[in-house]
Amino acid sequence: MNLVVDIYEISKSFPKDELFALTSQIRRSSVSIPSNIAEGSKRGTRKDYRNFIRIANGSTAELLTQLEIDYKLKYIDQDQFSEIFKKAEEIVKMLTVLITRL
Repeated sequence: MNLVVDIYEISKSFPKDELFALTSQIRRSSVSIPSNIAEGSKRGTRKDYRNFIRIANGSTAELLTQLEIDYKLKYIDQDQFSEIFKKAEEIVKMLTVLITRL
């Protein structure tokens, strides 16, 4: 959830012509991570839960890609990129462990 807040904060400064492109995409992929975790946790089986965790992991990979694009386009600076990228990588690690345990 904290990552989502971070993404919303940094994307406020993106160019207005990106509102329906990268801004929307990076926000949707970040929101998708905790949303899929929550939905999967309320499913009836471990198999369903694992599937939703995999989807969340995919959304995190998507977010990492979008962050790199944002950095290369100079929408975010090095510090913002590094801080958020580290947080997202930690989420990937946690989700990967959870997948293996399910």
